[in-house]
Amino acid sequence: MRHRKKKGILDRKKSSRESLLRNLAGQLIEFERIKTTEAKARILKPIAEKLLTSAKNDTITSRRMVKKFIYQEKLIKKLFSDLAPRFHNRNSGYLRISKINNRKGDGAPIVQIEIIKDDEKKLSQKSK
Repeated sequence: MRHRKKKGILDRKKSSRESLLRNLAGQLIEFERIKTTEAKARILKPIAEKLLTSAKNDTITSRRMVKKFIYQEKLIKKLFSDLAPRFHNRNSGYLRISKINNRKGDGAPIVQIEIIKDDEKKLSQKSK
């Protein structure tokens, strides 16, 4: 039975699924906005949010936890120095998934997953 099994398997074995999610998370940290299928984005979102949350505590332990998942040192540096300080007042909700269109070949829904800018939240509150 599949009780309390939350993660998706994306029709891949464990090793290729982990590699795919590591690469997607690395690309998201590097470019702050990527286009992918909806299924991949929904599985990536909680993983990336946990990485950002642990990066807010800039300790050796949190760096080691992030380093278990992201292997490139420049991405870890960017995560801790650029992205994490952006969200020091925010508890969660660092990512946004926006639907774009369907892929031409097989009709798979394509979405854009992006790290939100904290300035957008402040601008929307001022306009209310």
